[in-house]
Amino acid sequence: MRNLKDSKFDLLITDPCWGGGVILAKYLNLPLVYNVRWLIFGEGHLAIAPSPLSYIPITGSGHTDKMSFLERVKNVMLHVTNQMHNYLVVTQTYQKLCDKYLGPDNDFNLLALNADIWLMRVDFVFEFPRPTMPNVVYMGGFQCKPAKPLPQHLEEFVQSSGEHGVIIMSLGTLISELPHDLANEIAASFAKLPQKVIWRHKGDRPAALGNNTLLVDWMPQNDLLGHPKVKLFVSHGGTNGIYEAIYHGVPVVGIPFVFDQADNLCRLRAKGVAKVIDVSELDKKIFNFTIQEVLTEPSYRINMQRLSRLHRDQPMKPLDTALFWIEFVMRHKGAAHLRSESYKLPWYSYHSVDVVLFLLTAALLILLIFVGLVRSCFRLCFKRKIKSD
Repeated sequence: MRNLKDSKFDLLITDPCWGGGVILAKYLNLPLVYNVRWLIFGEGHLAIAPSPLSYIPITGSGHTDKMSFLERVKNVMLHVTNQMHNYLVVTQTYQKLCDKYLGPDNDFNLLALNADIWLMRVDFVFEFPRPTMPNVVYMGGFQCKPAKPLPQHLEEFVQSSGEHGVIIMSLGTLISELPHDLANEIAASFAKLPQKVIWRHKGDRPAALGNNTLLVDWMPQNDLLGHPKVKLFVSHGGTNGIYEAIYHGVPVVGIPFVFDQADNLCRLRAKGVAKVIDVSELDKKIFNFTIQEVLTEPSYRINMQRLSRLHRDQPMKPLDTALFWIEFVMRHKGAAHLRSESYKLPWYSYHSVDVVLFLLTAALLILLIFVGLVRSCFRLCFKRKIKSD
């Protein structure tokens, strides 16, 4: 900690999905920039931007921005449940660290929302349209780049596919090995295809593996997706792979397992560029049918190529945009002029509950006074009528 203080850094960049960087920025009194999609307690937008639950799906709901009444009910309930769990379980853990290292006067939730710039790893080619804030900068696909030539052995394998082309499959770094029975179902399905297949798989060699399938421990995924012979990407739905597929215009068959993968693939499915298989239902028949549908139905590739054109049509590349705003914060020692103070408001003030209650109370009071006056007038008139009779 002494070395960090003595180094006189200008800026701290962190992913706030883990709270350590947030606390360290405050400890070192440094401007804070997020490389972000998730906070500890949910998707980043939900914490700082207006998020009407009528058309903004909560992570894990599986909904799009077009929800039925029952889906909206589920969306609200899921949001409330998530907020209660994260506040009672997760946030309290980091609050204890705040109390220990920063003192009891620091609220972790406020610190987490106090970043100068939020570099969001999405853009609106992929994400559903929604309200945002001035200090949110979108850099979805910042890691994407034009494809480089493949290693010779991969290029020879790809070229041997002829007119049928190539399918690549990767389930990311967390899930590099599948159960034997599931791996065999996938291998048997691949063996029936005329396409060549490059499959990143670190487990035992499946018994049903066909001659058309090449198993690799690692693949240059971006370069393969940019190769003209690659026709389809079988993916778990991780954000990096999704954006590389969009960048290069390759349709997707998705097999989500954990975290945000199902939500990512839900967005692609809603845009007509992907089919999604529930891993609990996956067998060689369903897998083969889904692959054939995406390969033979032109709309999947046409729609993905349209997304690719939209994604690339920006005044600055996403990485250049991110670098500009990082340097902006360094030059100006922060970007407080872009940060709304709404995050400091209690929930009842943010949603104007106190104002509504005040207005309702005032209206009720006026109504009671009016009713009282009317009743008094009726009584007075009634008494005069009795006297006149």
